[in-house]
Amino acid sequence: MDYKKMSDDIVRLVGGEENINGLVHCATRLRFDLKDSRKAEREELEKHEGIITVVESGGQFQVVIGSHVAYVYTEIMKNRDFGSDTQATSESSGKKTSVVSTIFEVISGSFSPLISAMAGSGMLKALLTVLTLLGWMSATSDTYLILSAAGNAVFYFLPILLGITLGIKLKANPYVAGVIGAALMEPNFTGLMDKGSDVSFLGIPVVMMNYSSSVFPIFISISIYAFVDKLLKKIIFKDLQLFLVPMLALMIMVPLSAIAFGPFGTTVGDWISSGVTWLIGVSGILSGIVLGGFMMFMVVFGLHWGFAPISIHNIGIGGDPIEAMAAAAVFAQIGVAFGFFLKAKKDKTLRTLAGSASITGLLAGVTEPIIYGLVLRFKRAIPIVIIAGAAGGAINGHFGVKMTAYVFHNIFAIPVYTPTLVYVIAIACSFTVATVLALTFGYESKGRRENSKTVDSTKVEESVPVVTASKAVDLKKETIYSPITGKIAPLRQVNDSAFSTGAMGKGLAIEPSVGEVVAPIDGVVTSLFPTGHAIGLTTHAGTEILIHVGINTVALKGKYFNPVVQEGDIVKQGDLLIQFDMEQIIEAGYEIVTPVIVTLTKNKVDIFEIDQEQIQKNEVLLTLVV
Repeated sequence: MDYKKMSDDIVRLVGGEENINGLVHCATRLRFDLKDSRKAEREELEKHEGIITVVESGGQFQVVIGSHVAYVYTEIMKNRDFGSDTQATSESSGKKTSVVSTIFEVISGSFSPLISAMAGSGMLKALLTVLTLLGWMSATSDTYLILSAAGNAVFYFLPILLGITLGIKLKANPYVAGVIGAALMEPNFTGLMDKGSDVSFLGIPVVMMNYSSSVFPIFISISIYAFVDKLLKKIIFKDLQLFLVPMLALMIMVPLSAIAFGPFGTTVGDWISSGVTWLIGVSGILSGIVLGGFMMFMVVFGLHWGFAPISIHNIGIGGDPIEAMAAAAVFAQIGVAFGFFLKAKKDKTLRTLAGSASITGLLAGVTEPIIYGLVLRFKRAIPIVIIAGAAGGAINGHFGVKMTAYVFHNIFAIPVYTPTLVYVIAIACSFTVATVLALTFGYESKGRRENSKTVDSTKVEESVPVVTASKAVDLKKETIYSPITGKIAPLRQVNDSAFSTGAMGKGLAIEPSVGEVVAPIDGVVTSLFPTGHAIGLTTHAGTEILIHVGINTVALKGKYFNPVVQEGDIVKQGDLLIQFDMEQIIEAGYEIVTPVIVTLTKNKVDIFEIDQEQIQKNEVLLTLVV
């Protein structure tokens, strides 16, 4: 799915940017605050591919998309500022998050604005490499040096740029944060390196280092600066803050960065880099299998951001093996898409998606349309990506291939990998293996049950033979247990048309009598909105379930909700997921009726509801036949 085009279409159809006061998103929908909702073209929105329905409720114009909403939201907010940010909402709510989740969020939020600049600069360096190899440009010519400056600048001055983005992310003055990074690269400071070890500040020894292209020192320094900035604003008279807060912050942070944070951060970076190099040295093949085979899943859960500082640090000291091994996963995904394109001759929609996704991945290194449009849609593709990615990753790992400039993994970036020939062999292996396996094993049929008869839920077994007009098909049963104790109501009674019309999927609603949500299945927490009011889970069989506590409760910004799990957690049926204060939610003016639905997926599912008024948590709520 082209999220960029979809986001532009949505903005246009809600009346354009000038009609938008604010925008947030929850687990399933974009929530617009429009100046005039009459300007929105509701019918056109509902007809748009990828949009489930449109709801107007609670003063918001809501575009219901489903599980991909975060990606559309991200595209909409690129280069736009509507004054509403889900991260801010989460922070203002006071909801506790794990240290690991916070670190990944800060890393992601700091690097995301710089990705295009780094990728563009990396591709420019790749182009210069090709031009010099072909003899079309001299590495000593003025033209080369000017273009080389353009390609190197973002990496050389990375401490400054990261200081700014970190300052924004941590809600400190971003320009003062950038100045802290710039101070470590200012000629008076770098000139002290000529004095060797004879450098001090107020008698305290200073270990001089080169901070260009560094990552870890600025992360530590700006994280501390964010606390210093808040502290100074609390204790300094408001009329003096304009000059006194930044002056004192610079007087404190620049020396501390030079004396302690800079050397410590550099040492930490060296330790991590050495540790990664050691692990790869122990078994390059095993490292390549893990990174090449499973990098796609790290991307899905956002864990790949943890590698970004390490990779950039490695590039600054000669080359990064992590991204070289991970590149195999990208070409495995492209191979799957190309295989589906060749196989789907009778499915024009799938063929178009697979073809366009293949080209996007091959030329730009962007594989989200493949991941979310093909691999996670057709589960048969998952082991293919793992096998093909592991094969190419093992080759790169064994032969020590490294990436020498930060780029998206596409065919134009090949020159920045060394040794280049081995890298080409590795990605060609991943692409070819994935294409052949995709052609051989194909993808699941979406229409195998279109003619199946309805089955009485009281007679369903674990495997049910259903006779159709053509042949017998074995169908499997899944049991969904109640996540909540309370009174059962049909979805049609829910005061939200996204649920009541069945647009989001089938299921039941529960009026809670106890403020707890437990896991209705064994599976994985695949989505958890920052405000804690909604959670999505996926069973081991691939069924997606959404539990949405209350109606429009996203507006509470996390108040009265306490999630006890995180995205990616593996849960057992009956495990506690969320605690919520029913009385406070009702007192705030919100309904607590909770839809429990099986969201619309690629599989056709028959859902059999229980026929009773009250239910206890862990009792059977729904029976699915897939």
